[in-house]
Amino acid sequence: MKLSVPGRVTGAAVIAVAALLTTSAIADAAPARVAAAPDIPVANVKAHLTQLQSIATANGGNRAHGRAGYKASLDYVKAQLDAAGFTTTIQQFTASSRVGYNLIADWPGGDANQVVMAGSHLDSVTSGAGINDNGSGSAALLEAALTVSRTQYQPTKHLRFAWWGAEELGMIGSRNYVNGLTTANRAKISGYLNFDMIGSPNPGYFVYDDDPAIEKTLKDFYAGIGVATEIETEGDGRSDHAPFKSAGIPVGGVFTGASSTKSAAQAAKWGGTAGQSFDRCYHSSCDTTSNINDTALNRNSDALAYAVWELSE
Repeated sequence: MKLSVPGRVTGAAVIAVAALLTTSAIADAAPARVAAAPDIPVANVKAHLTQLQSIATANGGNRAHGRAGYKASLDYVKAQLDAAGFTTTIQQFTASSRVGYNLIADWPGGDANQVVMAGSHLDSVTSGAGINDNGSGSAALLEAALTVSRTQYQPTKHLRFAWWGAEELGMIGSRNYVNGLTTANRAKISGYLNFDMIGSPNPGYFVYDDDPAIEKTLKDFYAGIGVATEIETEGDGRSDHAPFKSAGIPVGGVFTGASSTKSAAQAAKWGGTAGQSFDRCYHSSCDTTSNINDTALNRNSDALAYAVWELSE
């Protein structure tokens, strides 16, 4: 923009204009953040959960590995991602004499030598629809990926999202993925974020402490919204971050608790009911859409997006 100074120019005016131009030049030269993390609409996340519930109801009440409900869940997620411009890949494997699938979705662009991954297991147990375990993480992850597309986010690093099969049988899908990576491709993954059970009905706010940088990123988000956190211990080695950690890849994530009991101190800190498990429907038929705490789901969906945006810029 050209600056016009009419009439007589005083020394003070010249100094003021020079200062303005210098400030403008500094601002132009300063590195800017790629983008602030968006708010993830919890209504959209819940709409995905409703779809997963409908899929389970139509397929024997579950979305378990090797069953029709799992494949229908994967097809639902894949269709959304394909329409949003992701490059999707289905990995097939066999476990317990049944065919299983992982879904990998890459967002075009970013440095392919620096990959930020975020993942959730998509399978349920056979006894129920698995809406908290782990429809909650899968739906939040899907909505975060769709938000990447809606905002046309172009991070510095490459973004990859994953929905894992057969986690309930021992992290088989994610282990299959990690074991299939070359040494060079493992080294390109700068971090893996895991989201498993993030909407428990009597929730806690637990952060993985496996990698200091990822842990700090997630803790900073919760500190910013005034929510106290604790270190996650109940799920250590029991979800899809484990194969990545074993391969030397930095991992992190959040969790709202499973069958462990909420203490009086935790109830005082977070609300809810002391002496009751964080999720009384864990691995049960009552893990339906009524088994979700909307506040926890909302906060953790936003935490997911915050971590993805912060770690990929």
